[in-house]
Amino acid sequence: MTPPPVRVDHLVTSGTFSLDGGTWEVDNNVWLVGDDHEVYVIDAAHDADAIADAVGGRRLLGIISTHGHDDHIDAAPALAERTGAPILLHPEDEVLWRMRHPDRAPDRPLADGDVLDVAGTQLRVLHTPGHSPGAVCLYAPALSTVFSGDTLFQGGPGATGRSYSSFPTIIESIRERLLTLPPETVVRTGHGDSTTVGDEAPQLEEWTARGH
Repeated sequence: MTPPPVRVDHLVTSGTFSLDGGTWEVDNNVWLVGDDHEVYVIDAAHDADAIADAVGGRRLLGIISTHGHDDHIDAAPALAERTGAPILLHPEDEVLWRMRHPDRAPDRPLADGDVLDVAGTQLRVLHTPGHSPGAVCLYAPALSTVFSGDTLFQGGPGATGRSYSSFPTIIESIRERLLTLPPETVVRTGHGDSTTVGDEAPQLEEWTARGH
């Protein structure tokens, strides 16, 4: 019997992002990768109930945080408590995590090169600092997809004007870790519309010039 195919589910949740004394209204993409039996959640943003409903009766293997900004992690502890799933975060973003959740640490560290298996498909962890020190992307070669968090968007890199961010670092991460992926790779972002590596690669030098 052929196993159910792995798929990517998507929902948009709304809330706020706060850092450096400011607060902004934001809509976040929440991604779920799995099949009918097991799944990972990428970025548990704002609404644990809605995310749990999207998980349904599947086993939640883990809650992956692409970085520690509060709009990407605010619902993670509640979702973990509800499902028993561990929260995964790169250690270099724990300083950001603690701003939102001082009394609840992540459960497992993410490191560059880690491979997470779900439904016979691999998610490869790419450490892509710049938007934050511990930002990561998740590359799924079999799905021709990379989940970029806030590292790369349609039309440019993630924001680097706030604490713990660096424009030269994010450009290097994008150049070395993302634009080297096959051009047909779909970039599923933390906010807004998806794009492809091939669509974004020609703009690298323009971004660099604009950033200076």
